[in-house]
Amino acid sequence: MEGFWENILVITAARYSVFILSTLLFLSIFELVTSYKNWEEIKNGNIAVAMATGGKLFGIAMIFRFSIEHNDRLLVSMGWGIFGFVLLIAGYLFFEFLTPFMKVDEEIGNGNKAVGFISMVISVGLAYVIGASIAG
Repeated sequence: MEGFWENILVITAARYSVFILSTLLFLSIFELVTSYKNWEEIKNGNIAVAMATGGKLFGIAMIFRFSIEHNDRLLVSMGWGIFGFVLLIAGYLFFEFLTPFMKVDEEIGNGNKAVGFISMVISVGLAYVIGASIAG
């Protein structure tokens, strides 16, 4: 008979809880990095911010997906998730740095859907690369 901590329902609940708490923390960090208030802009109908934030959410989820899939211990999965998030935020900052002809944050905050879309695709693309690296 398996123990309480080996039960798949308990493991799933633990991973789910870690993911939700990590996502809230990571989105709060993204909120500090951006010049606009994500949820306020989304509430006001800013599609560019919604796309950029959605890409970040998808990116975080994809990184944790690979982390959970390829690590059987919760703490190891958390570590890879945190490392993946650091890489994701670094990618976002590189995007800002590599486009000196425009301020990405400002464009997204002003509702530029094209920049919001590119930001979303960069987050999703980076998440796949980060996830593949986690999978080793």
